[in-house]
Amino acid sequence: MHEDAPLSAEKASEDQAHPSPVSGQRKREKRDVHGWVVLDKPVGMTSTHAVSVVRRLFTAKSAGHAGTLDPLASGCLPIALGEATKTVPFAMDGRKTYRFTVRWGEERNTDDAEGQVTATSDFRPDAAAIRALLPRFTGTIMQVPPRFSAIKIAGERAYDIARNGGVVEIEPRPVNIFRFDLVETPDPDHTVFEAECGKGTYVRALARDMGRILRCLGHVTALRRTSVSPFTEKDMIPLERLEALCHRAAASEGSLADALLPVETALDDIPALAISRADAARLHQGQAVLLRGRDAPVLHGPVYVMASGKLIALAEIDKGEIVPKRVFNLAGLIGSAGRQEEGH
Repeated sequence: MHEDAPLSAEKASEDQAHPSPVSGQRKREKRDVHGWVVLDKPVGMTSTHAVSVVRRLFTAKSAGHAGTLDPLASGCLPIALGEATKTVPFAMDGRKTYRFTVRWGEERNTDDAEGQVTATSDFRPDAAAIRALLPRFTGTIMQVPPRFSAIKIAGERAYDIARNGGVVEIEPRPVNIFRFDLVETPDPDHTVFEAECGKGTYVRALARDMGRILRCLGHVTALRRTSVSPFTEKDMIPLERLEALCHRAAASEGSLADALLPVETALDDIPALAISRADAARLHQGQAVLLRGRDAPVLHGPVYVMASGKLIALAEIDKGEIVPKRVFNLAGLIGSAGRQEEGH
């Protein structure tokens, strides 16, 4: 599967090739929408198409995603709208969890079910042998990405070189596997795994390398991403439900804001700092603000700054000062914890 784990934020452009999800709907003026939609991406849809569909549903001015998910994969695709795109790097750096099925007995040139069979084996490993192997794939390991991947080689994507019949040689690189479990073995040909990975891990490469070590060969036949920290399965919304919300909103029977999570959701791993409205005004103008008073928090490094419950800026604490790095302008439709509201 192509690009099953490496992450890239990409801006969605208008995609005229796909009709509006709401039949008969006139082209609406784009509006300011700020927050996260965690799409449960269906199999068969590209991540770029998913972003363009969500962007049209919200008539949002800008959108991007926090990690490519291959068309043959399903699951967690966090989509940032408006000012939330400024927080995409934080989601990109988070841990991802995958549930995937490996088919033993065949190695394919893409390391997934899309590719051509390049080698076969009649040997099948038992569950004990598979479990005994998993510690070798846990922790920081060296991994060679698949030939059919988005890795750039001399300015060209590896999958473009591979498709054109070129030789693809990719150097191994360190990746982190925090947890790697055998979930079930439904039959001798298939094993289901769950893995919690760091940025840049290729699940397809795990299947390929396990198959080679076990002398049975293998490739991925099914892949579902269940989380992109801090977003989890409970945050996901299926495309069908989003489209239904759109129909109800068009009929003034509901609001698409019901699907919006707050912009700051992606910032769970960094400290929050509350300041006064006066200091917030200074940060909005790009001015540093001094942390003062006996009760001033002792902080250093990145923080996100709030005033009166509203996200103001991403900042760095340096020598007792709050130095703004990215300032947020949250006028329009915004997500807030537990509810959504119109900002002014």
